[in-house]
This record gives sequence, structure tokens and C-alpha cells, in this order.
Amino acid sequence: MTDITRLFTDLVRVETRLYNAVSDRLRAEHGIGLGQFEFLQIIDGRPGCRVLDIVREVGITVGAVSKAVDRLESAGLCVRAAHPEDRRSSVLSLTPEGSRLLAAARPTFEAELAARTAAVPAADLARTAGTLTILRTVLEEHQRDGA
Repeated sequence: MTDITRLFTDLVRVETRLYNAVSDRLRAEHGIGLGQFEFLQIIDGRPGCRVLDIVREVGITVGAVSKAVDRLESAGLCVRAAHPEDRRSSVLSLTPEGSRLLAAARPTFEAELAARTAAVPAADLARTAGTLTILRTVLEEHQRDGA
């Protein structure tokens, strides 16, 4: 296996295992998976958030995001309102229950990430985070350029 192939394999396996562990804990303690948690965080962090904002952040299809937002809305965790300037779009916001759930789940999310990465020296994690930020930026630029 080439070094880049090994990097890809390790990156995917680490992401899968970390995602599943954090998602399992969120589901056990708060009744939501990591995907729902991430969407709640994005909506909470972007005033005037639209489905397209989540699509750009997460990198999945409009249909997948729209269905996930439908489920959050059905669960009473967010609401859609007509966009004031673009009637084809809606603005998402958390309900009081969504805000409460997100506030309760954030410490669990952070604790599980900390527990799962505790064996890795902080300097190594910081270096890895920096490298992944650069890689993500490059990949997102290529996607915008249609490459």
C-alpha cells in the first residue's frame, strides 16, 4: 500500500470508529445521534441558517439534509420559517427543546471526544488538526471549482 493509500484508509477508519463511539454515547444519554447533534450545532451557530448552509458545511446532498431537518422538525427540535428575502428558501432555528437538548448534549460530546483521544499527545492532536484543516480547505476549494 502506498503512503497516501494508507493515510486514506487510516483516516476513514479513525473517522468511522470515532463517529460511532460519540454517536452511541449521545444516543444513550440524550436520544440523538451524532448527525442530529451536528445539525443542531450548525443551526444554532448560524443565524438565518438555511438547508443550503448545512449542505455546504457537511458536504452531503440537499435531499439528505432536507430529510434530516424534517426529522428534527418532527421531533420538535427545530422550526422552519419563510426566508424574509427569498420565498423559495426557509430559515431554520432551534426550538426551546432543541436548544435545551443541544446544551445538555455538548458536554457529553466533548467528554467522549476527549476520552477517545486522551492517549494521543496534545501536540500530535494539534498537528493533526492543523493538517486536516488544510486538507479540508483544499478539498472544499476543489469542489467549488468543480474539480
